[in-house]
Amino acid sequence: MSEKPNDRIDAIQLAVSRHAARLILDQGFAATSGGQIAKAAGISERTLWRYFRNKESCLAPLFARSWQRFAEDLRQWPRSVSLEEHLADCFDLKNQSAEQIADSVLIVRLIAAFPDEPDLRSTWLMSYHDGEASLMAIIGDRLDRSHNDFDVRLCAAAVMAAVRTIDETVSLAAVRHRQTFTTAEVVTRMSRAIRAVSNLPFCDAVQPNPFGDT
Repeated sequence: MSEKPNDRIDAIQLAVSRHAARLILDQGFAATSGGQIAKAAGISERTLWRYFRNKESCLAPLFARSWQRFAEDLRQWPRSVSLEEHLADCFDLKNQSAEQIADSVLIVRLIAAFPDEPDLRSTWLMSYHDGEASLMAIIGDRLDRSHNDFDVRLCAAAVMAAVRTIDETVSLAAVRHRQTFTTAEVVTRMSRAIRAVSNLPFCDAVQPNPFGDT
């Protein structure tokens, strides 16, 4: 099957984003130029600005991978399995590729740099805001409810905020305070946070509800 044009552009943007992340982590946001990012990525600076509106947005594709992979994992969530069981399987390093692990390390290091690099945080926050629609669909489908149902929308927004907060807390603790977390500990903290903010019962095994009522 031939590669679609949009897929090729997405792949280029993600590759550029990885180069930008490494440069920013090595030398700081202010000291990193668009020219340096373009050179590291093997493209012209003119091409760089055709793909990205500013330097901060160069990190958007990498940050987006965080919620995109989380959403991809949740789409594979069997109805008969609890949130804890499913997250344990998804977060197991044996079920992740070397590329996924490398991206996760970059994202963790970038998050930990937020206190010193506030310019990065707005791009991170926007990436999670963009993920709400995906989570609305996942929660709605799991409960056989409309994606645009108010309670579904509210639940998705709250869960995305909880996931983002856990990501930030774990990243800062791991990098800045040298704390270590087992996969089981991360699963426990993530699932507790999601359950704490959920206004809908989607975290446990669910029965099909073809009528879509509460």
